[in-house]
Amino acid sequence: TNVRKSIKSCDFSFERQISPSNTRSLLRTPDFSFESRMRWRNHGPGLLGCGSRGTVTLVAKWLLKSEPDVFGYDDLVRNKREGWDGVRNYQARNFMRDMKRGDRAIFYHSNAKPPGVAGICKIVKGAEPDPTQFDPCSKYYDAKSNPDDPRWDWVTVAPDRKLNFVSIDELKMVSELADCRLLARGNRLSVMPLTDEEFEVIVSYADEKVDS
Repeated sequence: TNVRKSIKSCDFSFERQISPSNTRSLLRTPDFSFESRMRWRNHGPGLLGCGSRGTVTLVAKWLLKSEPDVFGYDDLVRNKREGWDGVRNYQARNFMRDMKRGDRAIFYHSNAKPPGVAGICKIVKGAEPDPTQFDPCSKYYDAKSNPDDPRWDWVTVAPDRKLNFVSIDELKMVSELADCRLLARGNRLSVMPLTDEEFEVIVSYADEKVDS
């Protein structure tokens, strides 16, 4: 049975009949952003319910990397919220631009011995210009970034809950994560999407370590 829904995102708004027969063409719509496609692929249309005026509200999952000696999960807990600054890779920046308030992310400690999963954080404010790009005293300063058309963004995150630490070597042993971007050879992105399954597998693995 077709279901009529209104689906809206920051760059995508239309109303049409949704059915299995037109889902593939819908996902190829030019204005259907990565964020919209990923939320659709992970959750299906309206699986998590509707917002105001029938708009679909979906929660995406992400992974954010930070060096613990610079800013670790405990620092986020202490600060309560923080702008995720310093991202200077275009693909990672674009992923942040796709983030929405309410999305959840794995907080991953990188360049550590060993690196691994430390906690869960949530996006409390969507993408906006990263102020460090305009600060000459910041190591993230970018003299070529135009204030009228900023090159780099950040999102604001807050702690959700700390997890039992799961190292990268442990994650590599989990078969359900075989296709996870985090474990892909040569992947050095500090920001990346996760599927719902990948997110839940990581969290479940960490929770099960309580009794180990």
